[in-house]
Parts: sequence; C-alpha cells; structure tokens
Amino acid sequence: MTAFKELMAFQHRTEALAQVAGRLGWDQETMMARGSAAQRAEETAAMQSVLHARRTDPRLGEWLAAIEDGVLDPVGQAQMRHIRKSYARALKVPADLAEEIARVTSRSQGQWAEARAAEDVAAFLPVLEEVVRLKRLEGQALADGGDVYDAMIDDYEPEMTAAELQAMFEAMRPRLVALRGAVLEKAPAPKLAGNFPEAAQMEMARKLAEAFGYDLNMGRIDKAVHPFSSGSGHDVRITTRTNPADPFNCFYSTIHEVGHACYEQGIDDAYALTPLGQGVSMGVHESQSRIYENQLGRSRAFTGWLFGQMQDAFGDLGVGDADAFYKAVNAVHRDYIRTEADEVQYNLHIMLRFDLERALMGGDLQVGDLEAAWNDRFEADFGYAVDKPSHGVLQDVHWSVGLFGYFPTYSLGNVYAGCLHEALRRDVSGLEADLAKGETGAATSWLRENVQRHGGLKTPAQTIADASGVTPSPEPLLAYLEEKFGALYAL
Repeated sequence: MTAFKELMAFQHRTEALAQVAGRLGWDQETMMARGSAAQRAEETAAMQSVLHARRTDPRLGEWLAAIEDGVLDPVGQAQMRHIRKSYARALKVPADLAEEIARVTSRSQGQWAEARAAEDVAAFLPVLEEVVRLKRLEGQALADGGDVYDAMIDDYEPEMTAAELQAMFEAMRPRLVALRGAVLEKAPAPKLAGNFPEAAQMEMARKLAEAFGYDLNMGRIDKAVHPFSSGSGHDVRITTRTNPADPFNCFYSTIHEVGHACYEQGIDDAYALTPLGQGVSMGVHESQSRIYENQLGRSRAFTGWLFGQMQDAFGDLGVGDADAFYKAVNAVHRDYIRTEADEVQYNLHIMLRFDLERALMGGDLQVGDLEAAWNDRFEADFGYAVDKPSHGVLQDVHWSVGLFGYFPTYSLGNVYAGCLHEALRRDVSGLEADLAKGETGAATSWLRENVQRHGGLKTPAQTIADASGVTPSPEPLLAYLEEKFGALYAL
C-alpha cells in the first residue's frame, strides 16, 4: 500500500469518528434527557481526545513527508491540501486544551438554554467566561503570533480575514441602512392570523423539506431550541422549531436547514468520509441555506404556491390573496431575533455580533460587560431597546459552544447567495413558472451541479466564482434587495 493510500485509510476512520462525535451533539440537542448533561460532557471530551490524538498522530507527518502532491490527480491534491492544513493546525493546540474546550462547551450549551428560558444572563456568564478564556488560548495557539480572530475565522472560512470582512461590511452597511429606513417609513405589511397547531406545522415542514429535495430516507427532522443541520453523506439531520402564532418561523427555518442538508447530501459520494466530503466552508454552506430560504422560498412565485398549501392545511390565514401573503412573508418590521429577521435587516444583526466577538477575542471587551455592550449597540443600530435577554445577548447558541469566528460567515453566505442567484436566473429557463407550482428541481439541480457536488474540492471563493462566473462581491445581493423591496414597498 502506498503512503497516500495508507493516509487516506487512516483519514477515513478519523472522519467516521468525527461523524459519531457530531451525532452526540445532535442527540444532546434533540433527544437527550436534561439530567444526562454532565455525563454527555465527559463523553464529548473523550471523543475529542481520541480525535485530537488521531489528528496529531506522528504517522500523519511521516505520510505527508513521503507523498509528492504533484504526482496526484486534482482530487488527491485537494485531499492533501486539507489534510496538511488540518495536521498543522491540530499540532498547535495542546491535547488537554482541546479536550477541556469540548467538555466545557458541551456543559455550557445546556446552561445557555436554561439561562435563556429563565431570562437570566447572570446564570450564564460564569461558564461563558470560561468558554471565552479557553477559546482565546486556542486562538492564540493557532495564530502563532498573528491575529487571533483571523485564526478563528479560518476554521469556518479558509483564506478570509477580519480586515476583508470589515471592508465588505462597511461597503454594505450604508445601503442596507438606507433601504431599511425607506421601507420602515411605509405602511406595515399584512400579518397572518389564524390557528397554526404544532402537528400541522411539522407536517407542512416535512412537505417543504421534500419540495426542496431533502432526502428523508437519509435524514430526519426533529425539534430544537435553535434550528441546525448535522451530519454529512448518507446521514444528514435537521431540526426546526414551532411557534403557534408564527408558522413562518417553522417553515423558513426548515427550508434554511434543508439548504444546508441538501449541500451535504449533494456532495459526490466518492468523497464520503474524506476531507472533501463536506461543505468547503461555512460561507458557502450558508449560501445554500440562504438561497433556498430567501431567493427561492420567499420569491413571489413560490409563496403563491405556499399560500395555497397553507390555506389547505390551516384554513383562513387572515390575508386576502397571494399578493398580500407574499408581502406578509417578506415583511420588514421591528424585531430582535436574528434567525427571524427579514432580508433587509439580517446582515445588520451579523455586523453587531462580528464587532462584539472580535472585541471579546481581542480582550477589548470583557464577558461581564457583554450584555451592556450588546444592548447599547442594538439600540444604536436598530433604534429601540432590547426588552429581555432572550431577545438580546442570550438569543444565539453560538458563543455557548465556542463558535467564535462563525457569525461573519452568515453575511458572507448572503453575499455568495446573491452571486449564485444572479447566475441561476440567467441559466435556468422557466424558473418562475416552476416555483409557482412548488417545483424547485431545476433550481436545486443547478445548485447541486455547480456548487454542492464539489464538496471541499476547491477553495470557497473559487467554488462561488466558478459557479456564478463572477468574483464574489456584495453588489448582486444589494441590487437584489433594492429591487425586491423597492417593488414590495413601492419605493
């Protein structure tokens, strides 16, 4: 057996174990009894210890030294690129630190959920303080004298820096603020009214998941406090949540997570349980969830079909026709919650989090001052005060599980989705007619062929550039938003 084959066999087992570790996290959020949290933290730490040992195994260094990348085909070269990077990064993080981060973040996730339910920030701050301390140590180890936050971003969006993101956000912010201001001066959009039982919402969620191509033979839909997608290959699971007064929360969370899941299900089977067998970055991942949710799922054509489906399922919806329903789906209004934010304001939520977590990781903001900093920034950005912690600093799960550097990829995903949507409209004829019948196959097949099947074969920016035919930039997204909401609100 050649060194490359030995390396890939070893990596295959490591990837399989990583999927098992991910399933522990899925179970914790969906099925696990609350009293099992302490034991689960130890199980998670044990799995992380095993994975860290494999990712730093001396044999990896020997195999990597023995392999000449230039003699491999493009797929083999891409595998080597990922493995070399993973090995170099893993060596920088001490095993006991990796294990402790896994233990603490597993525990803190449950404490965040309890604090959020109780509106008790003080109950969460001690464990968050520990998470931040550990993640700073990890970031410093990874940065090796460089920018700590850049090292964290690299975990989720390779080759991206905080400076590049900052420049992008500064270019986007004035046009988003101007669009929001113009829209909010107009009369508010219609609102749904009616009875939306949980069981009926979940039935509709399954119908929507299948309409967007999610293969439930290799997945499942469950409920969680914070919707997410988990897994890859032939076992990709999603969660959603229900609100009796707001079925859109369930439906669009479902479509969003289906976008993530379809990306994983759409990757070439030849890459399964290898470094190429998962989404290349969180920004590209988010491009799939956002284009499914927004440019497709919130389009005039698709909402016309959804209007009829919801009438059949729930009866009177409190809006008179499909046009009013379309406006209700795309309503721009004052709110607090990122995951429920309209397309106009969503990226402003991300910019807030980007600045706060960058300050946290740089030591310019302390955990004890985080709530006040959040509330001050939110009021400055949105024009009204946070009314309770679950609408403010406790609303997201990310910091409790140590996902620092993750938030900016949400806006980057929107930017990527704007580029892809422009190309999709150019390349797929009859798109609107299909969506009006609830048929997404042409659109999702285009995304699978041009983005999803490649997995980690290319870099993130190259994946989007090759699919869209343009260098990624915010312009297509901003133009789309101004056109769509300008028409919706007669600006």
